[in-house]
Amino acid sequence: MLDSDFKKQKTSWVDVSLMTRKTRQFSEARTIGRYCFWLERRPEENGRSVVVMRDPQGHEQDLTESDYDVGTNLHEYGGGAWVARQISRGWEVVFTDRKKKGVWSCINGKKTKFWPDSTAREELSYSYAGFYFHPQEDEVFCVRECQSKGYEESLILSINSEGVSRVWAEGSDFYASPCLSSDGQFLAWIQWQNPSMPWDETQLCVHSLGNGKEWTFSGQGEAASFIEPQWGGTCLYVLSDQSRKKQGLERFWSPVFYEWDGKDWCFHDFPPTQCEIGLPLWVFGQSSYHIEGEGCILARGLRDGVAYILRYSPEEGWKDVVGGASPEMVPFPVGEEERYFWIDVPEEAPPALAIGSLTGNYDRFRLAWELPGNITKADISVPQNLSFVRKNDPMPIRGFFYPPAKGDNCFSVEEPPPLIVLVHGGPTGQARAEFSFKVQWWTSRGFAVIDVNYRGSTGFGRCYREALKGEWGVADVQDCCLAVKTLIEQKKVDPRRCVIRGSSAGGLTVLSALASSDLFRGGTVLYGVTDLMGLVKHTHRFEACYFDSLVGPLPESESLYKERSPINWPEKLGRPVLFFHGEQDCVVPLEQAETLAKQMKHALFYRYPDEGHGFRSPVVIAETLQRELTFYENLFSQESE
Repeated sequence: MLDSDFKKQKTSWVDVSLMTRKTRQFSEARTIGRYCFWLERRPEENGRSVVVMRDPQGHEQDLTESDYDVGTNLHEYGGGAWVARQISRGWEVVFTDRKKKGVWSCINGKKTKFWPDSTAREELSYSYAGFYFHPQEDEVFCVRECQSKGYEESLILSINSEGVSRVWAEGSDFYASPCLSSDGQFLAWIQWQNPSMPWDETQLCVHSLGNGKEWTFSGQGEAASFIEPQWGGTCLYVLSDQSRKKQGLERFWSPVFYEWDGKDWCFHDFPPTQCEIGLPLWVFGQSSYHIEGEGCILARGLRDGVAYILRYSPEEGWKDVVGGASPEMVPFPVGEEERYFWIDVPEEAPPALAIGSLTGNYDRFRLAWELPGNITKADISVPQNLSFVRKNDPMPIRGFFYPPAKGDNCFSVEEPPPLIVLVHGGPTGQARAEFSFKVQWWTSRGFAVIDVNYRGSTGFGRCYREALKGEWGVADVQDCCLAVKTLIEQKKVDPRRCVIRGSSAGGLTVLSALASSDLFRGGTVLYGVTDLMGLVKHTHRFEACYFDSLVGPLPESESLYKERSPINWPEKLGRPVLFFHGEQDCVVPLEQAETLAKQMKHALFYRYPDEGHGFRSPVVIAETLQRELTFYENLFSQESE
């Protein structure tokens, strides 16, 4: 297909009006008996997040008042900002507010202040997350963090209804996931110290509320990551990626448990799953598994990057639960029947809340948004899970390939199509095979898309995750280029029209790929990293030592930081680059991209005054995609002239 033909297409069904429509966002789905709960972000209320409850009859009720915005910035990325329980007067939600801070309580949707934000020192700003009710007492446990000039702390705290607080754990750099046994005897949590990130090495801790005795569990002589502790009777379950003789070299996160025998804790393992059950602890409130009683577990796992629901029983071991459900996290039971509640994120439809059977008979009762009525399956591109083999390396690189959609409401495209390479952020993140407008925008316009799970991505075990250690800006670039070369060899894409885009950490990968390879005509960087030394100096507390593993410890590796930083070699960036950045970005400062763009010959730079790290405004998202489309069309037209 000639580049001059590129603009001779009909209009895509994914237009600007669709991108700017008001859409809900769902997270942290939970159940208590036959009642369902979730956090809902509403654009029609200026993006306010609300805790919502659905009763057994299907009636929905907001459990937080209209002047509250449930959310937190603890560890910068938040999550886990609320907890609900049933009391004699109805339902109580304890939560923290995104702007007001503090800890608050709403009973049946009516507010009562639970805890003031300013305590001993008014100048300190506290953030809270990971709330958990005491099973018998009128008390809530949580993580509290203070990040202020000259003063930083993180600890496990409990607060009663009189506003009296008590510190249960302090001294470690970070804490997460406090939870109590059903008899109120034990408190468990996760903790870790710099320079480790929570996916590198954490400790599982248990405190006896009766006698104050404590136990700390680690990887038994090796670094191991413990995440998502929860109680099942007298047993403490947790996901761990420690070595197991009966598991392969992947070292997946998978369940283990510690059983209390009255005197000490006895360790127990499960058979291997060949799945990664668990996600990196970027945010609080994640749920990858659920204890179903009598030694049974329901879990959401990733196998070759694709999500599955699994069930473990002592009689049958691990079995896939086959059905049409596509849960974002593990489904939670609704009552005693074989009914569950979850956030459904399929490949070909919008996210929705769902309730029913996991094997196919369920109701998607509340959609984030609705597809236009004339859209058919052919109008939507679904991912193909591909692997790319590196020479002399048994570890394949994974990626989701989206061919151009072929429906009547899409561009009609001759083969081979142009290619967009997506580079996810983190870099400890993952490409996910769920419906995304940001993919369909391109595939409905005749582009193919490859979303690469380069080395360092999660969902493939610890060994794959650690393959990026010391290699950020090198291994990830090699893997993205390998994916493109393979697709070109297979004649799936046009070698003359390949571009690459990435956000945050993915921006560094984009710039490094453009500087080291001639595969790409240009690239797009959204709030991307360009100066590693500058990022180390200005980044927030949670990621202060993140780069020790990705690049190397300082000051010994300072020369490597400079060598990997695009800001130090603008002359290598001869291909055009489109930059987008928010002025309110607290993770990657605006100056990172702006300074580099000014030094480049072929750069377009757009700044957005009200956006932070990750654009939220639908208008801004639609505008950046339209500008990006025009940018690529101009690149392709220039080549054909």
